[in-house]
Amino acid sequence: MNKELKIVVVYGGISTEREVSLKSGRAVYEALCNYGFSNVILFDLHKDNIDELLSIKPDVAYLALHGKWGEDGCIQGVLELAGIAYTGPGVAASAICMNKIYTKNIFKAANIPTADYIEIRKDEMNIEDACSLIIKNIGFPSVLKSPCQGSSIGVEIVKEESKLKDAIKNIFSYGNQLLVEKFVSGTEITLPIIGNEELLVLPDIEIVSERKFYDFKAKYMSGLCQHIIPSRISEENRKKAIEIGIKVYQKLNLCGISRIDFIVDENEGPIVIEVNTIPGMTEMSLVPDAARVAGLSFAELVVKILEYGIDIKRN
Repeated sequence: MNKELKIVVVYGGISTEREVSLKSGRAVYEALCNYGFSNVILFDLHKDNIDELLSIKPDVAYLALHGKWGEDGCIQGVLELAGIAYTGPGVAASAICMNKIYTKNIFKAANIPTADYIEIRKDEMNIEDACSLIIKNIGFPSVLKSPCQGSSIGVEIVKEESKLKDAIKNIFSYGNQLLVEKFVSGTEITLPIIGNEELLVLPDIEIVSERKFYDFKAKYMSGLCQHIIPSRISEENRKKAIEIGIKVYQKLNLCGISRIDFIVDENEGPIVIEVNTIPGMTEMSLVPDAARVAGLSFAELVVKILEYGIDIKRN
């Protein structure tokens, strides 16, 4: 690859995941510089500096943005209009995967195993009726999610009716939509996949959290979680997870890199939870851990993702 390419690492942003994005972006920037690229620019994106980003006229943008306005297709659309290559999935795939309700609708239509769920909208139903609907259709324990947040922000596990109203109010503080899923117990794993037409499935990772679930603190505070590679599941379930993961990647028209999260139930096998289109690239992140086990250094992983962004033909 041409080491004189003008590369802009877009990071920071204005979502609730800004601090994580700052760490991812710095790590990617340092990896590219250490690999020998001579023209790498670190760019902290805000609403009022889009023109400044476009004026750089990079050969390729490495997207290290997490959350809203970064993973949801917004920045991808801006770059496509400007004719700038970028890393990761395109506009439509990013928008769909950012909204967990839309993602699950596609899972259901494609017969991809996922937990039972319902959608509730704040502008269509009061809290009392929402509680009744959840009790009738999902029951307890249930998982309540703000569908467009990441890093486990806006997630509540509710085990009893007395806690339901407060959980609903908390989720609705993030927006108008509420995703309610049936709680599924089992081994939590994630499967990173990289590539465009030819896919490389990285080793699956089992996630063990010291907290009640793999929440924001567990993900980003040292000592609160453990990554076990490969995960402690049967070879049959591992094979199923890989088959399902590839199907998800293809059905959602993903490219470059994505990470598919599962709960592996002993009886039902792997059940897809969600998809991450710009996985974290911090020192505690999952994908770099899987890449190391597969024989790829952090810098080599970053460069591969960059290559996929340059090579993909956007629709």
